[in-house]
Amino acid sequence: MTDGDSQQGQRRLMNLAKLLVRPKPVVGETPSEVVFTENKWSLRRYRARPAGISHPLPILLVPSLINRHYVLDLMKGKSFVEYLVMQGYDVFVIDWGTPADEDRYVTFDDICDTAIGRAIRRSAKIAGAEKVHLLGYCLGGLLTTIHVAVHDERVASMCVLAAPVKFDGVDGMLESWTRTPTFDVRALVDGAGNVPARLLQSAFMMLRPTLGLSKTVHMIDRAWDDEFLDGFLALEAWGNDNVSFPGECYARYIEEIYRKDALAKGTFTLSGKPALLENVKCPLLVVSFEHDTIVPKESAVALVDRATSLVKQHVHLPGGHVGAVVSRAGAKRLWPVIDKFYSEQESAPRKTPASASLPHGRGGGARKSRRSA
Repeated sequence: MTDGDSQQGQRRLMNLAKLLVRPKPVVGETPSEVVFTENKWSLRRYRARPAGISHPLPILLVPSLINRHYVLDLMKGKSFVEYLVMQGYDVFVIDWGTPADEDRYVTFDDICDTAIGRAIRRSAKIAGAEKVHLLGYCLGGLLTTIHVAVHDERVASMCVLAAPVKFDGVDGMLESWTRTPTFDVRALVDGAGNVPARLLQSAFMMLRPTLGLSKTVHMIDRAWDDEFLDGFLALEAWGNDNVSFPGECYARYIEEIYRKDALAKGTFTLSGKPALLENVKCPLLVVSFEHDTIVPKESAVALVDRATSLVKQHVHLPGGHVGAVVSRAGAKRLWPVIDKFYSEQESAPRKTPASASLPHGRGGGARKSRRSA
């Protein structure tokens, strides 16, 4: 054993012994302020870097409904938001908040049409721009895809990270479980109102039953590394900070999108208007991940095949659903790709047809507020 190994071992034991009293890592610390609120959701704007904003269009981030938005602003060095701000972007994010009992009646249209539409308009107005760049993550990517398939007037471009679009013929356990005849969605919603966060989290945990054990082993092995340990604890805190899913919205999400594959089949509607993937015409970047057990590649890539965007790109990277986005690897592999995509859309001529593919990693019910936008 070398002196270095001995020091690491001692450091590991000390950190593990103090784990319970170790200060919790600070998350979501990129300075921001709430610029609009409606019901439970709010729109946050991040403060510009000292040098100011250097891009003409703002970016609106749309996270999943069941996770806190700060996964995109986890901590210094692992904050995608911080990275975008430092690149000179005017960055906004939707914070979905925490649904209360009365929100069991909030519909899919309320969220995907009204809330996202209002967030887009507000972001553009506050930034003094005509359009925005959209970025949707996971379920947020599905929501932005459906919204843009109906309303694209104020959308300059769209990036979707690990977003499920197609469900029929997809080799995924979530797809199989949601189609089980004994899963009575309506009974769940009628009985519980909002779908409890713990129930949703348990489904993701069952995808990889040994994940908790493997993470613990990995944490013990790397416990000597303070930077790693802080990042691990921050991500675990976020992973256990889920929120409930509004009941009516969840019922339609499962019954039509998962079970009927209505979006991929062209039968889904948003506020009564057809939401056709072929109507996605803005510059498009679709990102999938090799070890994503939640959104398989074939579910995400269907959008690239169906969208009629003159500029559309697909990048498939190593990593999992969360780790590939919020990690040192994500900072090196993913974040510059997204920055490059948005920058190119701001400078590229719009009339030249193009379809490109980026390098593939390693080879591959509440009442509405009277405020309006």
